[in-house]
Amino acid sequence: MIIHSATFIKSSPTLRDCPPPAKPEFGFIGRSNVGKSSLINMITGWSKLAKTSVQPGKTRTINHFVVNENWYLVDLPGYGYAKVPLAQRDKWIKATGNYILKRENLVSLFVLIDPRHSPQKSDLEFMEYLGVNQISFVRVFTKSDKLSKTALQKSIIKYDTEMLNRWETLPPTIITSAVSGLGRDELLTYIEDCIKNYSN
Repeated sequence: MIIHSATFIKSSPTLRDCPPPAKPEFGFIGRSNVGKSSLINMITGWSKLAKTSVQPGKTRTINHFVVNENWYLVDLPGYGYAKVPLAQRDKWIKATGNYILKRENLVSLFVLIDPRHSPQKSDLEFMEYLGVNQISFVRVFTKSDKLSKTALQKSIIKYDTEMLNRWETLPPTIITSAVSGLGRDELLTYIEDCIKNYSN
């Protein structure tokens, strides 16, 4: 897939505020500070499309971008640690949960994981939540440029081992780097294939 255009459409605090579900939609989500905005910018080729920040919890709404005028890329609030009041964080969790479970044109989620850390409880629990609710998702390991190939593989194996204790099969997995562009073609090919199936 070649990206010709990517445009911000709307920030929505709740599901009912989202744009009409008229196009196939792909959500990006992960723990705070996992590199989500940088990855979105790398995928689209627009360096300032999604706002990046060193402050965790910067994404606080459901943010829609239309790509090539025919599909939505959605930047979702991160889960896990964020320097915000607990009540505010609970609002994000509720809004995101409603979106994930009820958004009728959501084709797939990309769950971003930082492989520099050991398997995180929040990541494992969130992916199990998706599995239980039969939500299609892809594991996306970010920041791969910050690890050696050996360390990266060891990290992924740890996640595989943890998940296979409860999962029969593992979800699709893509390794990425916002710095080098690794994984961009694989992500876009996956999205393109999903759009074809959605259209059919």
